[in-house]
Amino acid sequence: MRKPSIGEYNLGALGGAVAGSIGGLFAIGLVRATLGRNIALLLSAPMLSLISWVVCGAVGWLLGGQIGPRFGEKFHSERAEYLGGAFGGLIPVLLVAWWAWYMTLH
Repeated sequence: MRKPSIGEYNLGALGGAVAGSIGGLFAIGLVRATLGRNIALLLSAPMLSLISWVVCGAVGWLLGGQIGPRFGEKFHSERAEYLGGAFGGLIPVLLVAWWAWYMTLH
């Protein structure tokens, strides 16, 4: 089994960075908009969204670069590598959304 090094460029890392950065950009605002039932709250915290975008993109790159190649090797497909990387990129997005949900309710 191929074990990619940390931060190595591969298709899974690319998929993880894309999923992580786009999801991170809207993770905090989506929680606030959902709980407040107001779509205008989606863009109510621009600085936190920018920080989340950077952090989730970087962590998505690292996790996607580790998970993606393992999926691709298991299923013998580049598409599986992209998909595994995207799943890896969604992990920090879900953690940030969970944190935003917790902070909004408490």
